[in-house]
Amino acid sequence: MGSTSESVCVTGASGFIGSWLVMRLMERGYTVRATVRDPENMKKVKHLVELPGAKTKLSLWKADLAEEGSFDEAIKGCTGVFHVATPMDFESKDPENEVIKPTIKGLVDIMKACVKAKSVRRIVFTSSAGTVDVAEKSKPFYDENCWSDVEFCRRVKMTGWMYFVSKTLAEKEAWKFAKEHNIDFVSIIPPLVVGPFLMPTMPPSLITALSLITGNEGHYHIIKQGQFVHLDDLCLAHIFLFENPKAEGRYICCSHEATIHDIAKLLNQKYPHYNIPTKFKDIPDELEIIRFSSKKITDMGFKFEYSLEDMFAGAVETCREKGLLPQPAQTPVNGTMHK
Repeated sequence: MGSTSESVCVTGASGFIGSWLVMRLMERGYTVRATVRDPENMKKVKHLVELPGAKTKLSLWKADLAEEGSFDEAIKGCTGVFHVATPMDFESKDPENEVIKPTIKGLVDIMKACVKAKSVRRIVFTSSAGTVDVAEKSKPFYDENCWSDVEFCRRVKMTGWMYFVSKTLAEKEAWKFAKEHNIDFVSIIPPLVVGPFLMPTMPPSLITALSLITGNEGHYHIIKQGQFVHLDDLCLAHIFLFENPKAEGRYICCSHEATIHDIAKLLNQKYPHYNIPTKFKDIPDELEIIRFSSKKITDMGFKFEYSLEDMFAGAVETCREKGLLPQPAQTPVNGTMHK
């Protein structure tokens, strides 16, 4: 368990992963320094300041990946840093300068802040499956030794290409920096993260995960042969890797693999009123499962707690509560209106 005297810093704390991680860290007794771009913007931080324990265990710090040195004060005196923040603008008109460069520069800047602080014993970096599996020829199995092909991403420019490039180059740069400066650096590699959430707006990963409900066809190829993890499992894995003295290197954190057909079937059974498509243009009816191995983290004793159904039910219910998804149409059953 985390000792109550330990202070840790979480970057990107108002986001999908960051806010849930802040909640879980405080529950374990940590004092959390949460960095956000605008602590005064109550719309964006309300879900953090209203968390149980926030009055005594949470402080908000203004920091921006694009501003050198802006994380120094927040990190000073912390024993751990969870670097979750990342630019996620898939529609950017200038991806090199708006997404790729800030991601790389921001990570290195945070590592420099850790060197200056002299108190940080480990950095846990939230990487992405986009650093592992994006290449011309897909493989049936991936582990921590696999890396995405940056040149292929730049050439093909598929949906989210700038995100895959930014995370891959940033992580490679971080390993180099960690080695040169003798920093204890661990990266956690989630696939598509799904589940309930705290933030007020639709998380980018759920735009993809729930694309069958919203009809956002541009995202179908990402879930065609997908890998998934529940948000809560992922956040608990972050803490597990921070607390486990033996943790080192990269860790894939993936609990389930499924095809777009599996997801369509699951959603159709649970939410028939959303009229989820069952046939997809340019996607064959038979697809092989592409495996992401989490053996490295489970061999260390980490256990995944949630099913694929849990992930999607949590995501859909939260979206509906927040008015981010249409309520299903009402249909008469035996003369009675049912939702």
